[in-house]
Amino acid sequence: MANFFDEPGQDEIKESPVESCINCAPQAWKICIIDDEQAIHDVTLMALKRFKFQNRGLEFYHAYSAQEAKTLFDQDNEFAVILLDVVMEADDSGLQLVNYIRNTLHNSLSRIILRTGQPGIAPPQTVIEEYDINDYKDKTELTVQKLNQTMTTALRSYRDLFALQQHRLGLEQVISSTSFIHRQHDFGGFITGLLTQILAVLRSSHEPVDSIVSAFISRSGDFQHAIIEEGTGIYENMRGKSIDSVIPAPTMERINQVIKLGESLFLENESIFVFDNGQHYAKGIIYIARKLDERDIRRKLLELFCNNISIAYTNLSLQQELEQTQNEILMTLGNISEFRSWETCAHVQRVSHYSALLAQIAGLNEQEIPIIASASALHDIGKIGISDDILHKPGPLTEAEFETMKSHAAIGYDILKSSHRPVLKAAAIIAREHQEKWDGSGYPRALKGEQIHIYARIVAVADVFDALNNDRCYKKAWERDKVIQYFNDQQGKHFDPRLCQALLDNIDHFYQIQDTSE
Repeated sequence: MANFFDEPGQDEIKESPVESCINCAPQAWKICIIDDEQAIHDVTLMALKRFKFQNRGLEFYHAYSAQEAKTLFDQDNEFAVILLDVVMEADDSGLQLVNYIRNTLHNSLSRIILRTGQPGIAPPQTVIEEYDINDYKDKTELTVQKLNQTMTTALRSYRDLFALQQHRLGLEQVISSTSFIHRQHDFGGFITGLLTQILAVLRSSHEPVDSIVSAFISRSGDFQHAIIEEGTGIYENMRGKSIDSVIPAPTMERINQVIKLGESLFLENESIFVFDNGQHYAKGIIYIARKLDERDIRRKLLELFCNNISIAYTNLSLQQELEQTQNEILMTLGNISEFRSWETCAHVQRVSHYSALLAQIAGLNEQEIPIIASASALHDIGKIGISDDILHKPGPLTEAEFETMKSHAAIGYDILKSSHRPVLKAAAIIAREHQEKWDGSGYPRALKGEQIHIYARIVAVADVFDALNNDRCYKKAWERDKVIQYFNDQQGKHFDPRLCQALLDNIDHFYQIQDTSE
């Protein structure tokens, strides 16, 4: 062993048989020594006691047999370098362990350096050709200098391979996170999902996530009065608070600088990212209370992610603008039909709110609820085809007049049926079927029970509830007790009994909508 350790006379190193740490610092390089000779462990530690690579020390783990090493690897497989003896329990224990590491654990990153005191048992050329190792050394040739050189070369290789893997994993996470963000359909889900995905991108690095992250967004363009939409760490419980009430003035100045220049800013203790859809009212800030220097892969990944966020934010803004425009058009059309029958415009809005609430209680999915809320506005659109004499008649209709009035359901369907848009397709169904009754006595097709579409059954309840609670040209609004009694009587007759009961069980919520519209 004289050639291996060239600093004789030093005290023997005492250590744990499982783990020891020399020159250990945060994120030290993890080194695994596998050898059945205690002396090899001792002199390796002594030889590398002052070793550093990229200002990081070494953290050592120890195993004294191939089987003990397997147990160690099953618990922790993230070693930068493995110093592995060839001959232990058996002549090929080390070689079999190489196969286990590479093929069973699928660990291709760890640099494996085989060390042997019996090179004749495992010829170097054969071993290098047949096994996925990175170096093969005779123990007698490893002086302190050569061991340090070998370790430097191995760690440099591991560092570069690890960086490539982290870039790949990080890019995969950015792609996945971007895809998730693009699927959001409202600003609340966008911001909540944004923070979650930012943390996921940060965790794609091998380093621990100790950042305090907060996402800020303002559609007014005035960040002095913007609010914290979502946050974590010290900002976790500050949602809804104004930024300038919780962020120090110097930080606010830097945030405003980022907003003005449209460029991210990286300082000693914080990183500020900006995403911007090009509109003054739609800028967003991601504030991370942690430094991300130029070499930190997370900085590059987050910059890439923020570029994609800007696109997603633009798309979401445009989508919401289109949806708001669509809803205004639908409400306007619905109001036109109600105006012709001397109903108030509030009727359309109330039926929309009632329908959305009832759909939610009935368990419709999140995509269907806004569709039925918008489509319900056109439930009586067919009334534009009915004459004023019938629509405005204060008394009961004659049989012939009632037959004419009934045609509004078919007229509404004919107006809307050609559209392939989800909202207008739903509106066509509602227009035709909202006058059908659960017991089959309704019109225009005398549908019964679940033959009637759920959308129409919901709007039927909402429409009648509003009609009974408000004045019409032919009647006064009913008292609350009478309305409740009517819906109790009509369960399973006029209305779907399940929906009718849902209304009655939540009647106070429906009357809140009624009261706030007056």
